Amino acid sequence: MTDEEYRPSPESFLRESHQAGRGKLKIYFGACAGVGKTWAMLTEAHRLQDQGIDVLVGVAESHGRTATQAVLEGLSLLPRQKGRGKLYDEFDLDGALQRHPAVIVIDELAHTNAPGSRHPKRWQDIAELLESGIDVLTTLNVQHLESLNDVVGGITGIQVRETLPDPFFDQANEVVLVDLSPDDLLERFKEGNVYVGDRADRALDNFFRKGNLYALRELALRRTAERVDAQVRAWRDSRRLADRVWHTNDALLVCLNSDSGSEKLIRVAARLANRLGCEWHAISVDLARYRRHTRQQRHHVLHHLRLAERLGATTASLSDTQRCSAITRYAREHNLGKLIIGRQTRRWSLLPFRSSGLAEQLAAAAPDLDLLIVACESDTTRVAPLPRQRSALRSWKGCAAAAIACAAITALFNLLLPQFSPINVVMIYLLGVVLIALRYGRLPSVFASIINIMAFDWFFVAPTGELGVSDAQYAVTFSIMLGVGLLIGHLTAGLRYQAHVARSREKRSTQLYELARELTQQGAADDIALAGQKAVGRAFTTECEIWLPTAQHDLRPLPGVISLLQPDPAILRWCFEKGQIAGAGTDTLAGVPYRVIPLESGQQRYGVMVLATHDPHFLITPEQQRLLETFVLLLAGAQQRVALTQREQQSRVAIEREELRNSLLSALSHDLRTPLTVLFAQVEMLTLELGQQADEVTEQLGELREQALGMIRLVSNILDMARIEAEGFRLTADWLSLEEIIQSASASIERLYPEVQIAYLCPEQVVLIRGDGPLLERVFVNLFENAVKYGRGREAPISVMIQPDAQQVTVSICDQGPGLPTEETVTLFTKFSRGKSESTIPGVGIGLAICKTITELHGGHIYAENGPQGGACFTLILPATLPQGDCL
Repeated sequence: MTDEEYRPSPESFLRESHQAGRGKLKIYFGACAGVGKTWAMLTEAHRLQDQGIDVLVGVAESHGRTATQAVLEGLSLLPRQKGRGKLYDEFDLDGALQRHPAVIVIDELAHTNAPGSRHPKRWQDIAELLESGIDVLTTLNVQHLESLNDVVGGITGIQVRETLPDPFFDQANEVVLVDLSPDDLLERFKEGNVYVGDRADRALDNFFRKGNLYALRELALRRTAERVDAQVRAWRDSRRLADRVWHTNDALLVCLNSDSGSEKLIRVAARLANRLGCEWHAISVDLARYRRHTRQQRHHVLHHLRLAERLGATTASLSDTQRCSAITRYAREHNLGKLIIGRQTRRWSLLPFRSSGLAEQLAAAAPDLDLLIVACESDTTRVAPLPRQRSALRSWKGCAAAAIACAAITALFNLLLPQFSPINVVMIYLLGVVLIALRYGRLPSVFASIINIMAFDWFFVAPTGELGVSDAQYAVTFSIMLGVGLLIGHLTAGLRYQAHVARSREKRSTQLYELARELTQQGAADDIALAGQKAVGRAFTTECEIWLPTAQHDLRPLPGVISLLQPDPAILRWCFEKGQIAGAGTDTLAGVPYRVIPLESGQQRYGVMVLATHDPHFLITPEQQRLLETFVLLLAGAQQRVALTQREQQSRVAIEREELRNSLLSALSHDLRTPLTVLFAQVEMLTLELGQQADEVTEQLGELREQALGMIRLVSNILDMARIEAEGFRLTADWLSLEEIIQSASASIERLYPEVQIAYLCPEQVVLIRGDGPLLERVFVNLFENAVKYGRGREAPISVMIQPDAQQVTVSICDQGPGLPTEETVTLFTKFSRGKSESTIPGVGIGLAICKTITELHGGHIYAENGPQGGACFTLILPATLPQGDCL
C-alpha cells in the first residue's frame, strides 16, 4: 500500500495535534560514563547553534575534564540556581522556562535533585520543559534504567540508586547510541579523560572492571535494539504493512500438529531460539476435523502447548478451515520470519496424484518467509480418530433427505409443471444441493449431486426413461452440476465449521463480558468470589467452589455456601502457598476428583478455586483451558482491586489521623510553650533567691528545673516536627563546622546533666558541611539525651566519632548501655514508637523520629545498631559537599 493510499485514523490526528506543541527529546545513550555522550551532545549543540538555532546549556557536567570544558566554549550557559534550602547548586528550571530557548542541553537525565527543588528528579524537570515546547538534548547510562537496575546490580555488585522510569525513555523522539569498546574506554581512563586523580583508580578497581564493561555494553546494545524493533512494529502497523514480514529480527514460529511428534519439534525450536537469543511462538491450528479427535489427541495438543510455554514460547490455538492460511496470517501479524514445521513421510496412495503437503503450500503462499523442516513424525504413535458414529448417522440422514428432495423436485416438475425448461430444472436441483449441504454437510451434498444428475437424465433428457443422452451438450451440463455440487458441499462444510467457531467465540466473549460487568459492581471479596463461582459453574457446567483465606491463615468456603466437593484442606493449603495447580488433569495429585487452581494476581494470592471433574472430557481443549485461565485472572484482578481499595482507605484514614494529630500537637505545643517558659523563668528566680537557704529546697528546685527543661525540649521537638512536615518548608542552609554543632549540643546536655561524660574522636582538619545549624544541633541533642536516658550516659562515657571522606561525613554516637533489641531497630525512628524498656522513662517517642526527618532533609540517612563492644550506636551520614580544609 502506497503512502497516497494510506489514510490516517482520527486517533492519529489527535496524537499529532497533542505532539505539535510539545518539545522533542533526544537522548544520547551509552553503556557507562566515559563513552563520549556529553561530547556528542555538545557537538550537536554547536551544530544547531551554527544553523542559527537558539541553544542554551542548562547543565553540562565536565567532571574536571579539560576537553569537555573546551567544547563548552561558545555556548550560552544558564547560571545554576542558588535557592534557599538547597544543599547544592542545581539546574534553574524557572530560569530556563523564562529564557525559553529553542533547544536546551541538560546532562545526566537520571540525576536526583537536591532537597527543596520543585521536582525530586531531573527527568521531571525535562518533562516540564518538553510540555512548554522546548527541545531537550540529554544523556543517560544504561545502568540508570529502572527495569535493568537489578540486572546491573547483580553484574557489578553495586546498587545504582538514581534510576529513570522506562516509559520516559521509550517516549523519547530519538535515542542516539554512543558506543566505545572496553579497551578504548580503559585507555581513556588511564589518560585521565574520564575521571581525574584518585577517583579514576577507585573506579577502575570497582565499577569499571573489564567484565562489567562488556556486560554493560551488551545491555545498552540490546536495549537500543529493542527500541528500534518497537519502532519498526509501530511503523508497520501505522502504514498497514502487516501483510509482509520484515526480517529485522530472528523470530521463530513453530507449527504444531496433533498427529505428529511435536515434542521434538518444540525442543528443536527452543534450542534454536536460545542460540539466536530471540523470541518464539508455538501455535496449533484447529481444523474442522479437530472435533473428531479423541480425548488422547486433544490432550496431546494441550500437552504440547504447555511444554512450549514452559520452554519460554508464546502459545496460541487458532481455529481455521485452512492450516496454511492460518499460519501465514499469524506469522505476518506478529512479524515472525522463520517457520518451523515437522516433516511427514508420504504415505502410499491409490491415486497417481495427491495434494501438496504443508511445506509446499507454505512455500507457495508465503515466499518471503524462511521455512525450516524438522523430521519428527516417528516420535509419536498415531492415534486412531474418533469413530464416526454420530457423523455416520448424520450422513445417512442427509442422504435420505437428499433422496426425498430429489424425488420431490422430480415429481413437481415432471408431473405438475412439465412446461418448465430443463435449464430452470437444473437450477432447482442445484438449489436442493445447496440446502442439503447447509443442513447436513459435504457427503450428503455429493450424494444429492449424483442422484440429481441421474434423475435429470432419466426424466428430462431425451431419450427419457434411460441413463443416456443423445446431445453431447448435456454431458457438459452433467459435469457442471456435479462440479457445482462438490464445490458447494466443500464450501458449506467450511462455512458450517466457521459458524461453529464463531458461535463458540461469541459464547466465550459473552461469558467474559457478563463476568467482568458483574465483578465491577461488587465491592466485597465474598461477593466477588460468589459471582465468580456462579459464572465458572455456568460456563463449564460443573460444580465450582472458591475458598478464601482467613485471618488465621486458613482457607474457608464462602459464607452461606455448603461445600459439596469437600476438598482436602492440605491440598488447598499447598496450592495456595505454592501458587501451583493440583488435582485431576495435572501432574500433582491427579487421582482426586477435582482440580484446585490458585487465584493469583502479580505476587499476591487471594484464594483458590476448586472445580469438580466428574466428566472425563472436562477441560481437554486449549480453548477451555484459556477460558478458565481468563476467568481466574479476572477473579484475581477483582480481588486485588478490592484489596488495594481497602488499603487505600486505610492509608487515607491513617493520613487524616496523622494530620489531625499533628495539628493537635502543634496547637498544644504553641499553647504550652509560653507557660513553660514562664515556669522555667520562675524556677530560675527561686533557685537564685532560695538556693542558698536550705539544701532540701535546692534539691526540689533542681528537680523542678530539670522537668521544666525536659518539657520545653519535648514541646520544641513537636513544634519542629510539625514545622518540617508542613508544606513549603525550606532549609536555611549555610556552611557550618560540624565540630562546633556537636560541641554546642553537648554543652546543652551538660547543662542539663552535669555528670555526663562525652569522649571525642575527631579528625585533624575542620569538617565543613552545608545545612541548617539549629536543626542539626537538635539532632545531636536528641541523640545525646537518648544515650543519657537509655545508655547509662551518666555512668559511662558517650563516644563521638567523626569520619569524613570525599563523598560523605559519618558521625557515630555510641553508649555503653544494654544495647538495642534486634526486632526494634527498624521501628526506633517511627513517630510515637517506644521500646519495651522505656515505660518508666518520660517521653513520647518523637526524638529519634525528628532526627531521621532532619537527616533525610539534609540528604543523609541515619541508622541504629548494637556496637561490637556492647551498647547502642547511632550512625549519622551526611553528604560532603566541599573538600575538607586544614584545621584552623
